[in-house]
Amino acid sequence: MKAIKHTGFVLFLVALTIFTGSLFTGSFQLSKSELDAFLKEKNYKSTVIRKALEDAVITDKKLTIFKFSARVRKAYEKSNSYYDALITKYNTAKNWDKKGEQYQYKIYGKPHTLSYTLAKKAGRGFVKENASLIWFLTFGLGMIGALLFMLPNLILLGKLGIKNNHIYHNSATNRGFVAWLVLIYLVAFYLLLYFKPDYVVNWTYILDPISNFLNGGDASQWFVYGFLYCTIMVTMGVRMYIKYRHNKYQIIRTTSVLFFQIVFAFLIPEIMTSLNMPGYDFKNAFPLDYDFFFEWNLDTLTSSGKIGLFILIWGIVLTLIIVPVMVYFFGKRWYCSWVCGCGGLAETLGDPYRQHSNKSVNAWKLERWVIHSVLVFSLVMTVVTLYCYFSGTTSFIGINSQWIKDTYSFLIGAWFAGVIGTGFYPIFGNRVWCRFGCPLAAYLGLVQRFKSRFRITTNGGQCISCGNCSTYCEQGIDVRAYAQKGENIVRSSCVGCGICSAVCPRGVLKLENGPEEGRINPTEILLGNDVDLMNFVNKK
Repeated sequence: MKAIKHTGFVLFLVALTIFTGSLFTGSFQLSKSELDAFLKEKNYKSTVIRKALEDAVITDKKLTIFKFSARVRKAYEKSNSYYDALITKYNTAKNWDKKGEQYQYKIYGKPHTLSYTLAKKAGRGFVKENASLIWFLTFGLGMIGALLFMLPNLILLGKLGIKNNHIYHNSATNRGFVAWLVLIYLVAFYLLLYFKPDYVVNWTYILDPISNFLNGGDASQWFVYGFLYCTIMVTMGVRMYIKYRHNKYQIIRTTSVLFFQIVFAFLIPEIMTSLNMPGYDFKNAFPLDYDFFFEWNLDTLTSSGKIGLFILIWGIVLTLIIVPVMVYFFGKRWYCSWVCGCGGLAETLGDPYRQHSNKSVNAWKLERWVIHSVLVFSLVMTVVTLYCYFSGTTSFIGINSQWIKDTYSFLIGAWFAGVIGTGFYPIFGNRVWCRFGCPLAAYLGLVQRFKSRFRITTNGGQCISCGNCSTYCEQGIDVRAYAQKGENIVRSSCVGCGICSAVCPRGVLKLENGPEEGRINPTEILLGNDVDLMNFVNKK
């Protein structure tokens, strides 16, 4: 069995190496006719960009994606600099008409995104021409290797029960060398995905056939991300089934997040796109779906007929009615642990790192300040955006609409949710984003704390203070402190994953939905002869 595991590990590393190495393969250049077709498609008004791009991409040299990107970005910069100079010139001359005229010739967009659009058409080489083979050598071989590594655990783990043996002796699960390597790879992946998409264009070629089948178009970097997201969740979901196979709650919960991610977050939006409808994730509630009320999305929905109107109404109803009602009856676990894609990745890919969540009081204080600040930030951004959308202005109470949207997208949408929230799993635990950053989790938590039937009940008389519950709480809750006193656990951060109950050797913890009365039952700690116990009990 160990030989099978070792074979699987080697196959996985081979697949990962090929996947990573594919970024450095192929060549990028365009013919004159291809460039002419691209410029006609884009309908640029600039008279400078054609010559600049001709000099950049029409060449006999076989350019790597990195050299190609640098040349293209320089060409766009040259074009925009030319018109910036004219704007400055006419501004000095106070020729306002001529100055205003120049803005239509400028080309707007992020440099690497502009480069990606052209690189997608310019690629040549083995990866693009053999997409199916490369898919097998990367995604296919990676899944086979991972499964060969995990499946022997059905026998090696022995009798049913959660085995966390030597988890703090393993470099991969105790912030060791392997954990830091994983962190570096994940962070690099997110940095490329968000900020330098042209560098990963070869990955999109691998998935072009699948993308064309699902939505009728070539794959983008976001299609790669979505497909990879689902692939990782399914593969690591198998690990969850094996590790928690004796626990029905964990089996059903894992199945639920896989279903909602694959069907609702990936397949349905892709199919909707193929039918010329707005691709929409029907489970993604505002404010996690922070751009739902952005101008471009509102314009897309209002111009898409009945389906667009339905999506708009559904998004509002989901946020204002369905979400709080479901939290009242079932707690935030219905979303964070059963539906959410972020939570699904945290529970599958992030499960080996759940013990790293900080349980200190300072971390709890920081958590409350940061996550509610993000919620307020998202609400202010939305108010400003809607005001500007309906009033036709560009700012509200001194806050520029585009600035606050760009700031939120960069700091929260990219860095916090992606680079830090997922990239730092191996060091900070698997729920960094959910615990400290997710504005929807903050909203759900407020409802759960003050108006919900959900709680985790404890039997203090059975607690042996082993600490398993606190150790493996991914939200950093000191569960043992509640269990020792027999208190119900009612915390806004609790996502109801149920792992604390699953790892308890005495059956002390139980997830329940009951009446609100008696849900919060703080218990004083009695020491020695500090009080007259009978008088204390009688007063209670």
